[in-house]
Amino acid sequence: MTAPSPLHPHPDGMPDTFDVRVHPARELRGALRAQPSKNYTTRYLLAAALTEGEVRVVGAAQSEDAAAMLRCLKAWGADVVVQGSDAVIGGFGAHPRSGATLNPGNAGAVARFLIGVAALTEGTTFVTDYPESLGKRPQGDLLDALARLGAAVESRDGQLPIKISGPVCGGRVDVSAERSSQYASALMFLAPLLPEGLDLHLSGAIKSHAPLRQTLDTLAAFGIQAEASDDLSRITLPGSQQYRATQVTVPGDYPGSAAILSAAAILLGEVQLSNLLEHDLQGEREAEAVLRQMGADIWRSGDTLTVRGGRPLRAVTRDGDGFTDAVQVLSAAAACAEGQTTWENVYTLRLKECDRISDTRRELERLGIVASETENSLSVTGTPRIEGGVTLSGHGDHRMIMLLTLLGLRAEQPVVITGAHHIRKSYPLFFRHLEALGATFEYLAAAPQ
Repeated sequence: MTAPSPLHPHPDGMPDTFDVRVHPARELRGALRAQPSKNYTTRYLLAAALTEGEVRVVGAAQSEDAAAMLRCLKAWGADVVVQGSDAVIGGFGAHPRSGATLNPGNAGAVARFLIGVAALTEGTTFVTDYPESLGKRPQGDLLDALARLGAAVESRDGQLPIKISGPVCGGRVDVSAERSSQYASALMFLAPLLPEGLDLHLSGAIKSHAPLRQTLDTLAAFGIQAEASDDLSRITLPGSQQYRATQVTVPGDYPGSAAILSAAAILLGEVQLSNLLEHDLQGEREAEAVLRQMGADIWRSGDTLTVRGGRPLRAVTRDGDGFTDAVQVLSAAAACAEGQTTWENVYTLRLKECDRISDTRRELERLGIVASETENSLSVTGTPRIEGGVTLSGHGDHRMIMLLTLLGLRAEQPVVITGAHHIRKSYPLFFRHLEALGATFEYLAAAPQ
């Protein structure tokens, strides 16, 4: 759906790789429509492929994650036609092609969802061309669960490259939810197509309830029956079901929108952001409440949020587990607030494209911002002045790039962010959207790696 992809050129019109120079901005002003949800797009595309008919996914995200999912689904035998912002998927049902090698790029959720479904095949191999990022992320808890179900599993210490071979029948299976909810979601996509379904027990302290509810919501949209306990520690999915749908519409993206809302809060001006449903299962919807608690002038009318920027912000202490994909950009607001903000219970940030606790602390310190960490938390002390004039590393992480861009807009001198093209993983039009609100960027030849 977006570059690098055989389906679309870069929607931002920029080179394959680039750094960005962020110029200070006095104010942001204007109206935007929130981009489509990355998390719902990948879920809807996979569920569409698991049908035996044709499904139109309306308003699919134009992100590298979406492109990775489409590329892998095609390799498994799905028919894929991109029509404007829609994707029309001709599914393979319960029979993805065996013998395929899938490369999900740097898309962790895509990789994990597909690893689960690979138990329907007689053999699928997973590789990545991001060995220092996705190649180092842990998959062992999911692989252990698949092995207990009877799948043949080959891996390099629970990391990619990985080979999965079925078949499996189903039954009871325990899976750890300590590191990621994506392991359970992967099994949830698999379960309805198994003869016996799955009685899924989530062990440990469950992380990120909201994505699990998004998966359940996706399954319901495709006619799949499931029962879940209130705390999501047990999810039962009967077997021998069929995915059924003809059309689904992707909602607006809260994680990416949290960046726009945070930018609007820390600068003067007024920004309206539409296509953000009030009753939405994305955990990052909480960013609206967090910014309001910090003192931002933010209000809602229907599916539109309006932020009037420039109000003094104050520090907060919050459990960030429910909105982990917004913690980075909310840290930009924290850096501009009075006092020390602490995001607690966010250990899983260490297991993303980079270590979003330690690496964030280091980049904030390069900007002269006081930050500290524990194993499970990140604290940021606000400052009235960010000098800028430095080069910062984007760490190949789209959320880090968003954070550093926001701080660059607030700085007194321009900052350069390396590897800014990695923004395409989730929000390819991020810089263009900010430009529409009045920001100024220079796009530079990427620094040598």
